[in-house]
Amino acid sequence: MIIDLHTHSIKSDDGRAKVQNYCQWIKTRDIPIDGFVLTEHRQFDFESDYTPLAKEFDLVILKGAEVETEYGHVLVFGVTEALTKQFNFSSIGLPLVEVIEKCEGLGAVPVPCHPGRPRVGMSAHLGEYGIPKGVRIVETLNGGSRNNEDEIAQSMAAQQSYLGIGGSDSHIVSHVGRCATKFTNPVESEMELVEALNAGEFNAVSFKT
Repeated sequence: MIIDLHTHSIKSDDGRAKVQNYCQWIKTRDIPIDGFVLTEHRQFDFESDYTPLAKEFDLVILKGAEVETEYGHVLVFGVTEALTKQFNFSSIGLPLVEVIEKCEGLGAVPVPCHPGRPRVGMSAHLGEYGIPKGVRIVETLNGGSRNNEDEIAQSMAAQQSYLGIGGSDSHIVSHVGRCATKFTNPVESEMELVEALNAGEFNAVSFKT
């Protein structure tokens, strides 16, 4: 099962894609993914119910978040209301160690994203802050990466024995599915996504052309 683990809709401040349009694009263009996760910036979207769209288009549509730490941006999967009370999702300077600790305590999975990117990627801050404790998974394939950003991410992952996921980091409809994550077992819910990530039975895939 192939899921794009990093997408943004108009719920994100810089997103320009409607979720319905993502679904239509995936189906009409035969994008080889089975679903996607909406990881809106600095928030978790409790309000939106995408169940009807998921059924209509036979896609898995899940929700996560993208938060900002001193090490750069971090995807969070398995967000609950309890977790949103543990730290301020809207903050732009969260301590990564706190995010990891709170996530693990409440069954969520934190994943530094586009870690090879200047300023907003984890690798850019290793010289100043050192190797952070508790990181297990990073995004090694990102649909918006430029130059050698993915190579930097993959090299860091190899050196630190991190597992790697893939996501498009799409902000517009035509970018969805550029990169994704292939899971051994079906993923139909946020809970199953967390279980699959914790099991480590996945690998990053790229569909960039």
